[in-house]
Amino acid sequence: MWAYVVRRALMYIITLFLVSLIIFVVIRVMPGDPAQIILGTEATPAVLERLRDKLGLNEPMIVQYLDWLEGALTGNFGVSINYDVPISDLIASRLLVTGPLTALAIFFTIILGIPLGIYAGVHRNSIRDYGIIVISQLGIAMPAFWTGILLILLFSVRLRWFPAGGFTTWSEDPLAALESLLLPALALSGIRIALITRIMRSSLIDVLGEDYVRMARSKGLTERIVIYKHAVRNSLISVITVLGLQVGMLLAGAIIIESVFYLPGMGRLLVLAIQQRDLPVVQGIVFFMASVVILVNFVVDISYGILDPRIGYE
Repeated sequence: MWAYVVRRALMYIITLFLVSLIIFVVIRVMPGDPAQIILGTEATPAVLERLRDKLGLNEPMIVQYLDWLEGALTGNFGVSINYDVPISDLIASRLLVTGPLTALAIFFTIILGIPLGIYAGVHRNSIRDYGIIVISQLGIAMPAFWTGILLILLFSVRLRWFPAGGFTTWSEDPLAALESLLLPALALSGIRIALITRIMRSSLIDVLGEDYVRMARSKGLTERIVIYKHAVRNSLISVITVLGLQVGMLLAGAIIIESVFYLPGMGRLLVLAIQQRDLPVVQGIVFFMASVVILVNFVVDISYGILDPRIGYE
């Protein structure tokens, strides 16, 4: 098993290296002078030259990349042009919003999507199953920002149960901070709940038709044991795979949701950095998000053998 883990780790390290190279090249090959883009057309040559020196733009491209990669791997993404603070500090402060928001969205996806999928799979071809299929199809069809607007209209404007936007810091009031994230997390997880429900249902139906499930029933095991001990565990492999892929989609969706609910997270920081032409911040945030997605997929790969020992490591 350890040989398998090492091989997968090496593969993801190579992937991270390629991702960093792509991010760096894309930022550098953008049309125009980065210093000119940041400072505008009215900047004097002397000011432009000072910014180029500060950003290291006068160094050879390979030197710029190696310097940036060395810093990025140690958590040093440079200094923001607009805020004049370390980019790692900006990411850390905004991660206090985006991290819990993403975690809540995953939590809602798991506690709602998996049970609904199991229920639909166990009662397949029934009215209850058809009802869940229809609802999940509607969930997939509704964009996250539209779901967010509907939740605001219902729970904030009409019922006044939750704030319509903004964020109370964790240090100021943890409960209020959590309340600020509930509606955004529900909006962000809506499509994922529907997707996991359908995948869980289909996977469970396939597993329930396997020979070992019929053998378990023939031994006199109760239906609950057959479903939850044998069928569900093997059905979760497909669900875990999709959940790992959805982490990247959640981080991308957070960019829109944080704008809808006016949350000071990484997504909103990325949008502001693009608008303000703060290219070092854009570069740092994109690399950080890509690193998180790669790490999550590595964990998903390793978890396969835990869920199903029949999966080999060769």
